[in-house]
Amino acid sequence: MCYLGPTTAAIVTTFMWKSKKTLRLFWLMLMFYGGSLFGVIDHLWNGELFLVSENWAKDVMLGVVITVGIVLAWKGILFLAKRNPELNSYLLTTELK
Repeated sequence: MCYLGPTTAAIVTTFMWKSKKTLRLFWLMLMFYGGSLFGVIDHLWNGELFLVSENWAKDVMLGVVITVGIVLAWKGILFLAKRNPELNSYLLTTELK
């Protein structure tokens, strides 16, 4: 059930993005949905999509770690965009319409 963390974060970010349509939130939302999709595909591949393992707390913690990893990668992208003006103009100042 490790995909529940990124899926929850993706849904929350979607609602945030609907109220404030910034490109930063759009990229974060896409990254969360990508993490969710990966988790679902992994569980489907292993035949355990709706199964709860004996150690469900470990699965939930893995979802938290995946979600934190996505946020850190997003923050890294934003950091690189601030340091490189060319990336900054593409990632930070363009608004979605």
